[in-house]
Amino acid sequence: MSIMAAWSPGAAAPATPGIPSTSFPPHSRFPLLPGVTSRLITTPRLTQHVYESGPADAETMVLLHGNMSSGRFFESTMTALADYHVLAPDLRGFGASERRVVDATRGVADYADDLAELLQALRCPAAHLLGWSLGGNVAIHFLIAHPDQVLTLTLLSPGSPYGYGGTHGLDGQPNFPDCAGSGAGLVRREITARLRLRDAGVASLFSPRAMFRQSYVRSVSRITRTREDALVEQILLMALGDEHYPGDSLPSFNWPYTAPGVFGPNNAVSPKYLDQRALADVRTPAPILWLRGANDRLVSDAALTDPATLGKLRLLPRWPGETICPPQPMVSQMRALLRGFVANGGSAREEVLPNCGHSPHLEQPEAFQALLRSFLRDRPTPAEERATGAAG
Repeated sequence: MSIMAAWSPGAAAPATPGIPSTSFPPHSRFPLLPGVTSRLITTPRLTQHVYESGPADAETMVLLHGNMSSGRFFESTMTALADYHVLAPDLRGFGASERRVVDATRGVADYADDLAELLQALRCPAAHLLGWSLGGNVAIHFLIAHPDQVLTLTLLSPGSPYGYGGTHGLDGQPNFPDCAGSGAGLVRREITARLRLRDAGVASLFSPRAMFRQSYVRSVSRITRTREDALVEQILLMALGDEHYPGDSLPSFNWPYTAPGVFGPNNAVSPKYLDQRALADVRTPAPILWLRGANDRLVSDAALTDPATLGKLRLLPRWPGETICPPQPMVSQMRALLRGFVANGGSAREEVLPNCGHSPHLEQPEAFQALLRSFLRDRPTPAEERATGAAG
Protein backbone atom coordinates (compact mmCIF):
# COMPACT_ATOMS: atom_id res chain seq x y z
CA MET A 1 0.00 0.00 0.00
CA SER A 2 1.37 3.43 -0.91
CA ILE A 3 1.96 5.79 1.96
CA MET A 4 0.07 8.38 -0.06
CA ALA A 5 -3.04 6.28 -0.59
CA ALA A 6 -4.43 6.87 2.87
CA TRP A 7 -4.81 10.63 3.07
CA SER A 8 -5.31 13.82 1.12
CA PRO A 9 -3.79 17.07 2.42
CA GLY A 10 -6.86 19.00 1.34
CA ALA A 11 -9.35 16.74 3.05
CA ALA A 12 -11.20 17.69 6.21
CA ALA A 13 -9.61 16.29 9.34
CA PRO A 14 -11.49 13.22 10.60
CA ALA A 15 -11.72 14.64 14.11
CA THR A 16 -14.16 16.83 16.01
CA PRO A 17 -12.72 20.06 17.47
CA GLY A 18 -12.14 19.67 21.19
CA ILE A 19 -12.87 15.93 21.21
CA PRO A 20 -9.84 13.64 21.70
CA SER A 21 -9.09 10.94 19.15
CA THR A 22 -7.62 7.82 20.71
CA SER A 23 -6.80 5.97 17.50
CA PHE A 24 -5.56 7.84 14.41
CA PRO A 25 -4.65 11.53 14.17
CA PRO A 26 -6.07 13.48 11.21
CA HIS A 27 -4.86 12.39 7.75
CA SER A 28 -2.78 9.53 9.14
CA ARG A 29 -2.88 5.77 8.56
CA PHE A 30 -0.71 5.12 11.62
CA PRO A 31 -2.38 4.70 15.04
CA LEU A 32 -1.25 6.76 17.98
CA LEU A 33 0.96 5.18 20.63
CA PRO A 34 -0.81 4.08 23.83
CA GLY A 35 -1.40 7.01 26.15
CA VAL A 36 -1.27 9.66 23.40
CA THR A 37 -4.42 11.37 22.12
CA SER A 38 -5.09 13.94 19.44
CA ARG A 39 -7.55 16.80 19.15
CA LEU A 40 -8.26 20.09 17.41
CA ILE A 41 -8.42 23.26 19.49
CA THR A 42 -9.76 26.50 18.01
CA THR A 43 -8.60 29.90 19.24
CA PRO A 44 -9.24 33.35 17.73
CA ARG A 45 -5.95 32.96 15.81
CA LEU A 46 -5.96 29.37 14.63
CA THR A 47 -7.47 25.91 14.68
CA GLN A 48 -4.54 23.94 16.00
CA HIS A 49 -4.02 20.20 16.06
CA VAL A 50 -2.49 19.06 19.34
CA TYR A 51 -1.07 15.75 20.53
CA GLU A 52 -1.67 15.25 24.24
CA SER A 53 -0.68 12.84 27.00
CA GLY A 54 -0.42 12.55 30.77
CA PRO A 55 -2.61 13.64 33.68
CA ALA A 56 -4.49 16.90 33.12
CA ASP A 57 -3.73 18.10 36.65
CA ALA A 58 0.07 17.70 36.34
CA GLU A 59 2.54 20.40 35.34
CA THR A 60 2.26 21.14 31.63
CA MET A 61 5.12 20.59 29.20
CA VAL A 62 4.86 21.92 25.65
CA LEU A 63 6.96 20.35 22.89
CA LEU A 64 7.49 22.54 19.82
CA HIS A 65 8.61 20.81 16.63
CA GLY A 66 10.98 21.94 13.91
CA ASN A 67 10.64 22.82 10.24
CA MET A 68 9.44 20.10 7.86
CA SER A 69 7.93 18.03 10.69
CA SER A 70 5.01 18.08 13.13
CA GLY A 71 4.14 17.45 16.76
CA ARG A 72 4.12 13.73 16.03
CA PHE A 73 7.92 13.74 15.94
CA PHE A 74 7.64 13.91 19.75
CA GLU A 75 5.20 11.01 20.13
CA SER A 76 7.73 8.61 21.67
CA THR A 77 9.02 11.36 23.97
CA MET A 78 5.48 11.98 25.19
CA THR A 79 5.04 8.38 26.32
CA ALA A 80 8.21 8.71 28.43
CA LEU A 81 6.98 11.84 30.25
CA ALA A 82 4.16 10.20 32.18
CA ASP A 83 4.50 12.63 35.10
CA TYR A 84 3.59 15.65 32.98
CA HIS A 85 0.60 16.92 31.06
CA VAL A 86 2.31 17.02 27.65
CA LEU A 87 1.16 19.02 24.65
CA ALA A 88 2.79 18.75 21.23
CA PRO A 89 0.99 21.13 18.86
CA ASP A 90 1.37 21.16 15.10
CA LEU A 91 2.56 24.67 14.23
CA ARG A 92 0.48 26.58 11.70
CA GLY A 93 0.90 25.12 8.23
CA PHE A 94 2.28 21.83 9.56
CA GLY A 95 0.64 18.50 10.31
CA ALA A 96 -3.11 18.85 10.75
CA SER A 97 -3.18 22.45 11.98
CA GLU A 98 -4.86 25.19 9.99
CA ARG A 99 -2.93 26.48 7.00
CA ARG A 100 -2.65 30.10 8.03
CA VAL A 101 0.01 32.28 6.42
CA VAL A 102 3.18 33.01 8.41
CA ASP A 103 4.10 36.70 8.39
CA ALA A 104 7.88 36.29 8.30
CA THR A 105 8.47 40.01 8.85
CA ARG A 106 7.53 39.27 12.48
CA GLY A 107 10.21 36.60 12.74
CA VAL A 108 8.71 33.64 14.61
CA ALA A 109 6.16 35.78 16.46
CA ASP A 110 3.18 34.24 14.65
CA TYR A 111 4.09 30.81 16.03
CA ALA A 112 4.70 32.17 19.54
CA ASP A 113 1.42 34.09 19.53
CA ASP A 114 -0.40 30.92 18.46
CA LEU A 115 1.11 29.15 21.47
CA ALA A 116 0.07 31.96 23.83
CA GLU A 117 -3.54 31.66 22.72
CA LEU A 118 -3.42 27.87 22.90
CA LEU A 119 -2.27 27.99 26.53
CA GLN A 120 -4.90 30.59 27.31
CA ALA A 121 -7.61 28.40 25.77
CA LEU A 122 -6.43 25.50 27.93
CA ARG A 123 -6.27 27.75 31.02
CA CYS A 124 -2.61 26.96 31.52
CA PRO A 125 -0.85 29.86 33.29
CA ALA A 126 2.69 28.47 32.92
CA ALA A 127 4.45 25.55 31.29
CA HIS A 128 7.78 23.89 30.67
CA LEU A 129 8.85 24.55 27.08
CA LEU A 130 10.95 22.34 24.84
CA GLY A 131 11.72 23.54 21.35
CA TRP A 132 13.47 21.53 18.65
CA SER A 133 15.21 23.33 15.76
CA LEU A 134 12.73 25.98 14.51
CA GLY A 135 10.70 25.20 17.64
CA GLY A 136 13.69 26.25 19.73
CA ASN A 137 13.59 29.73 18.22
CA VAL A 138 9.83 29.85 18.81
CA ALA A 139 10.39 28.88 22.45
CA ILE A 140 13.05 31.60 22.86
CA HIS A 141 10.64 34.19 21.45
CA PHE A 142 7.91 33.00 23.82
CA LEU A 143 10.26 33.27 26.82
CA ILE A 144 11.27 36.80 25.82
CA ALA A 145 7.62 37.83 25.37
CA HIS A 146 6.11 35.88 28.30
CA PRO A 147 8.83 35.20 30.89
CA ASP A 148 6.34 34.62 33.70
CA GLN A 149 4.67 31.79 31.76
CA VAL A 150 7.80 29.66 31.34
CA LEU A 151 8.86 27.23 34.08
CA THR A 152 11.88 25.83 32.23
CA LEU A 153 13.23 26.09 28.69
CA THR A 154 14.87 23.19 26.88
CA LEU A 155 16.51 24.04 23.56
CA LEU A 156 16.92 20.92 21.46
CA SER A 157 19.24 21.52 18.48
CA PRO A 158 17.91 25.08 18.09
CA GLY A 159 18.78 27.36 15.23
CA SER A 160 21.01 30.36 15.80
CA PRO A 161 19.34 33.22 17.70
CA TYR A 162 20.38 35.42 14.76
CA GLY A 163 18.61 33.46 12.05
CA TYR A 164 19.70 30.79 9.62
CA GLY A 165 22.38 31.75 7.11
CA GLY A 166 23.91 35.04 6.09
CA THR A 167 25.57 36.26 9.31
CA HIS A 168 29.03 36.29 10.83
CA GLY A 169 30.54 36.89 14.25
CA LEU A 170 29.25 35.89 17.67
CA ASP A 171 26.73 38.75 17.61
CA GLY A 172 25.19 37.73 14.29
CA GLN A 173 26.09 40.61 11.99
CA PRO A 174 24.55 40.24 8.49
CA ASN A 175 27.00 39.63 5.67
CA PHE A 176 24.96 41.87 3.34
CA PRO A 177 22.31 44.58 3.94
CA ASP A 178 19.59 42.52 2.24
CA CYS A 179 20.55 39.38 4.23
CA ALA A 180 21.37 37.46 1.06
CA GLY A 181 22.22 33.86 1.81
CA SER A 182 19.21 33.33 4.05
CA GLY A 183 15.50 32.64 3.67
CA ALA A 184 13.34 30.54 1.39
CA GLY A 185 15.59 30.92 -1.63
CA LEU A 186 18.07 28.52 -0.04
CA VAL A 187 15.62 25.63 -0.44
CA ARG A 188 16.39 23.78 -3.66
CA ARG A 189 13.56 23.47 -6.17
CA GLU A 190 14.04 19.70 -6.23
CA ILE A 191 12.98 19.56 -2.56
CA THR A 192 9.67 21.36 -3.10
CA ALA A 193 9.13 19.35 -6.29
CA ARG A 194 9.45 16.08 -4.35
CA LEU A 195 7.07 17.39 -1.70
CA ARG A 196 4.50 18.38 -4.33
CA LEU A 197 4.78 14.93 -5.89
CA ARG A 198 4.23 13.42 -2.41
CA ASP A 199 7.29 11.31 -2.90
CA ALA A 200 7.67 8.89 0.02
CA GLY A 201 10.51 6.91 -1.55
CA VAL A 202 14.29 7.22 -1.65
CA ALA A 203 14.99 7.26 -5.41
CA SER A 204 15.64 11.00 -5.23
CA LEU A 205 18.19 12.51 -2.85
CA PHE A 206 15.70 15.33 -2.35
CA SER A 207 12.71 13.24 -1.28
CA PRO A 208 11.49 13.74 2.31
CA ARG A 209 12.60 10.25 3.35
CA ALA A 210 16.07 10.69 1.86
CA MET A 211 16.42 14.09 3.51
CA PHE A 212 15.29 12.65 6.84
CA ARG A 213 18.01 10.02 6.62
CA GLN A 214 20.66 12.49 5.45
CA SER A 215 19.94 15.54 7.60
CA TYR A 216 17.51 14.92 10.44
CA VAL A 217 19.49 12.07 11.98
CA ARG A 218 23.04 10.75 11.90
CA SER A 219 21.72 7.19 11.71
CA VAL A 220 18.28 5.62 11.36
CA SER A 221 19.37 2.43 13.13
CA ARG A 222 17.24 3.24 16.19
CA ILE A 223 14.13 4.11 14.16
CA THR A 224 11.82 1.36 12.91
CA ARG A 225 10.55 1.48 9.34
CA THR A 226 6.97 1.91 10.58
CA ARG A 227 7.96 4.88 12.72
CA GLU A 228 9.91 6.38 9.82
CA ASP A 229 6.86 5.91 7.57
CA ALA A 230 4.71 7.78 10.11
CA LEU A 231 7.18 10.67 10.26
CA VAL A 232 7.56 10.91 6.48
CA GLU A 233 3.76 11.01 6.26
CA GLN A 234 3.81 14.04 8.57
CA ILE A 235 6.41 15.85 6.45
CA LEU A 236 4.17 15.37 3.42
CA LEU A 237 1.28 17.11 5.21
CA MET A 238 3.00 20.51 5.11
CA ALA A 239 1.32 23.42 3.38
CA LEU A 240 3.43 24.41 0.37
CA GLY A 241 3.88 27.59 -1.62
CA ASP A 242 5.20 31.13 -1.49
CA GLU A 243 2.98 31.90 1.51
CA HIS A 244 3.74 28.62 3.30
CA TYR A 245 6.77 26.31 3.01
CA PRO A 246 9.37 27.41 2.17
CA GLY A 247 8.09 30.94 1.45
CA ASP A 248 8.89 33.52 -1.19
CA SER A 249 12.30 34.89 -2.12
CA LEU A 250 13.86 37.88 -3.88
CA PRO A 251 16.75 38.06 -6.30
CA SER A 252 19.90 39.69 -4.97
CA PHE A 253 23.08 41.14 -6.40
CA ASN A 254 24.87 39.62 -3.40
CA TRP A 255 26.09 36.01 -3.26
CA PRO A 256 24.42 33.49 -3.44
CA TYR A 257 22.06 35.83 -5.29
CA THR A 258 18.89 35.21 -3.29
CA ALA A 259 17.41 37.19 -0.40
CA PRO A 260 14.45 36.52 1.89
CA GLY A 261 10.86 37.32 1.04
CA VAL A 262 8.11 38.04 3.57
CA PHE A 263 6.19 34.78 4.07
CA GLY A 264 6.78 31.28 5.36
CA PRO A 265 8.91 29.49 7.96
CA ASN A 266 12.25 29.77 6.17
CA ASN A 267 11.97 33.52 5.87
CA ALA A 268 10.79 33.75 9.49
CA VAL A 269 14.24 32.53 10.55
CA SER A 270 16.15 34.87 8.25
CA PRO A 271 18.41 37.31 10.12
CA LYS A 272 16.48 40.04 8.31
CA TYR A 273 13.63 39.40 10.74
CA LEU A 274 14.98 37.20 13.54
CA ASP A 275 17.19 38.69 16.25
CA GLN A 276 16.86 37.09 19.67
CA ARG A 277 19.68 38.83 21.51
CA ALA A 278 17.03 40.09 23.99
CA LEU A 279 17.20 36.65 25.62
CA ALA A 280 20.32 37.76 27.49
CA ASP A 281 18.33 40.48 29.23
CA VAL A 282 15.32 38.42 30.29
CA ARG A 283 14.78 38.57 34.02
CA THR A 284 13.23 35.19 34.70
CA PRO A 285 13.73 32.29 37.08
CA ALA A 286 13.35 29.83 34.19
CA PRO A 287 16.57 27.82 33.75
CA ILE A 288 17.72 26.75 30.28
CA LEU A 289 19.03 23.39 29.07
CA TRP A 290 20.69 23.45 25.64
CA LEU A 291 20.93 19.92 24.29
CA ARG A 292 22.38 19.02 20.89
CA GLY A 293 24.07 16.28 18.90
CA ALA A 294 27.79 16.49 18.21
CA ASN A 295 27.25 15.50 14.55
CA ASP A 296 24.42 17.85 13.64
CA ARG A 297 24.55 18.56 9.89
CA LEU A 298 21.83 21.24 9.98
CA VAL A 299 22.92 23.41 12.91
CA SER A 300 26.65 23.76 13.51
CA ASP A 301 29.52 26.17 12.91
CA ALA A 302 29.91 24.55 9.47
CA ALA A 303 26.36 23.43 8.64
CA LEU A 304 26.04 21.61 5.34
CA THR A 305 22.89 23.54 4.47
CA ASP A 306 24.62 26.91 4.97
CA PRO A 307 25.52 28.17 1.47
CA ALA A 308 28.77 29.65 2.80
CA THR A 309 29.87 26.20 3.97
CA LEU A 310 29.01 24.77 0.55
CA GLY A 311 30.87 27.61 -1.12
CA LYS A 312 33.93 27.00 1.02
CA LEU A 313 33.77 23.32 0.05
CA ARG A 314 33.55 24.41 -3.63
CA LEU A 315 30.11 22.87 -3.97
CA LEU A 316 28.54 26.24 -4.80
CA PRO A 317 30.22 28.41 -7.44
CA ARG A 318 31.44 32.00 -7.14
CA TRP A 319 31.75 32.02 -3.35
CA PRO A 320 33.27 35.43 -2.50
CA GLY A 321 35.50 34.03 0.25
CA GLU A 322 35.61 33.83 4.01
CA THR A 323 36.26 37.52 4.55
CA ILE A 324 32.97 38.48 2.88
CA CYS A 325 30.80 35.42 3.49
CA PRO A 326 32.12 32.98 6.12
CA PRO A 327 30.19 29.93 7.31
CA GLN A 328 27.78 31.04 10.02
CA PRO A 329 29.02 30.09 13.53
CA MET A 330 25.55 28.98 14.63
CA VAL A 331 26.57 27.00 17.70
CA SER A 332 29.08 29.62 18.84
CA GLN A 333 26.44 32.34 18.45
CA MET A 334 24.03 30.46 20.71
CA ARG A 335 26.77 29.74 23.24
CA ALA A 336 27.76 33.41 23.39
CA LEU A 337 24.15 34.51 23.90
CA LEU A 338 23.61 32.01 26.73
CA ARG A 339 26.79 33.27 28.39
CA GLY A 340 25.18 36.70 28.40
CA PHE A 341 22.00 35.20 29.86
CA VAL A 342 24.02 33.61 32.67
CA ALA A 343 26.04 36.79 33.26
CA ASN A 344 22.78 38.63 33.84
CA GLY A 345 21.65 36.14 36.50
CA GLY A 346 20.11 33.36 34.44
CA SER A 347 20.89 29.65 34.61
CA ALA A 348 21.90 27.73 31.48
CA ARG A 349 23.89 24.65 30.64
CA GLU A 350 24.97 22.90 27.46
CA GLU A 351 24.86 19.13 26.92
CA VAL A 352 26.29 17.48 23.80
CA LEU A 353 25.46 13.90 22.81
CA PRO A 354 28.28 12.16 20.88
CA ASN A 355 27.51 10.21 17.70
CA CYS A 356 24.22 12.08 17.37
CA GLY A 357 22.76 14.34 14.71
CA HIS A 358 19.97 16.92 14.65
CA SER A 359 17.34 14.83 16.45
CA PRO A 360 18.55 13.47 19.82
CA HIS A 361 14.98 12.62 20.86
CA LEU A 362 14.73 10.21 17.90
CA GLU A 363 18.34 8.97 17.68
CA GLN A 364 19.28 8.54 21.34
CA PRO A 365 15.98 8.63 23.23
CA GLU A 366 17.28 7.11 26.47
CA ALA A 367 20.20 9.54 26.80
CA PHE A 368 18.01 12.48 25.77
CA GLN A 369 15.27 11.57 28.23
CA ALA A 370 17.76 11.04 31.06
CA LEU A 371 19.26 14.50 30.55
CA LEU A 372 15.83 16.09 30.29
CA ARG A 373 14.55 14.39 33.45
CA SER A 374 17.69 15.33 35.36
CA PHE A 375 17.29 18.96 34.30
CA LEU A 376 13.63 19.06 35.30
CA ARG A 377 14.29 17.30 38.61
CA ASP A 378 17.27 19.40 39.66
CA ARG A 379 16.08 22.80 38.49
CA PRO A 380 16.37 25.55 41.12
CA THR A 381 13.16 26.86 42.62
CA PRO A 382 12.37 30.54 42.00
CA ALA A 383 13.36 31.31 45.62
CA GLU A 384 16.72 29.57 45.14
CA GLU A 385 17.30 31.47 41.92
CA ARG A 386 16.66 34.80 43.61
CA ALA A 387 18.86 33.87 46.58
CA THR A 388 21.88 32.53 44.70
CA GLY A 389 21.76 33.94 41.17
CA ALA A 390 22.48 30.81 39.09
CA ALA A 391 25.94 30.65 37.58
CA GLY A 392 25.09 28.12 34.87
